[in-house]
Amino acid sequence: MSSLPLQGKVALVTGSSRAIGAAVVKRLAADGASVVVNYVSNPDAANAVVDDIHSSTPGKAIALKGDMSSVPEAENLVEETIKHYGKIDILVLNAGIMNPKLLKDIDEKSYDDHFNMNVKVPLFMVKRATKYLQPGGRVIFISTSLTKFSGVPPSYVLYNATKGAVEQLVRVLAKDLGSNGITVNAVAPGPTNTELFTTGKSEQLIQFFSSLHPMKRIAEPNEISPVVAMLARDESVWVNGQTIFVNGGYAV
Repeated sequence: MSSLPLQGKVALVTGSSRAIGAAVVKRLAADGASVVVNYVSNPDAANAVVDDIHSSTPGKAIALKGDMSSVPEAENLVEETIKHYGKIDILVLNAGIMNPKLLKDIDEKSYDDHFNMNVKVPLFMVKRATKYLQPGGRVIFISTSLTKFSGVPPSYVLYNATKGAVEQLVRVLAKDLGSNGITVNAVAPGPTNTELFTTGKSEQLIQFFSSLHPMKRIAEPNEISPVVAMLARDESVWVNGQTIFVNGGYAV
């Protein structure tokens, strides 16, 4: 009997060529899973993650292109995963957009961009994946600790609205898919050292966010991925419909 908790499992992680997504696929592969490294515009980065997985973990990996702002491409990514691996056990909805704007600056396009990528596409991707997910399947969304943080900046109005919607999807889908033995949860990181978080922020602003944490720093992606891996395991069966905040005490 294998000691690897995800041996024989197949995991599809959207937006997984870099940052938190890359840390997640590497961790799932380290636990024995066969993984899909999804990218939209940088095949070299995705292939580097695949090579790293093959050289340092017992898991298998392939890189598959797919624009996660498009429902057809997201659905096709599910089908391509099935073609290659024959099944899906774990779906991690990590791809997202965060383009902070104050209320006076947002328009319909920025609204649609955020809700399409952060809410609409993940929902329809779950719908397609349920054709293949079996009892014991895992659906894991990525939210944000800003849904709990009382000092949320005004420019995060659209991003926070989409992640609030995600957390409600988790609650309801857990009731729906739970009847088929599939759990649905979310992981909500705080500020993390990724391009998505640091782009456009001064060093002083990043230090300010660091000062809000008890440990006086922001997270690294590999400090988020173990919680995703925990939810993916069979032993997590009784965790369902939950948003787990992983932020080092930033928001409690």
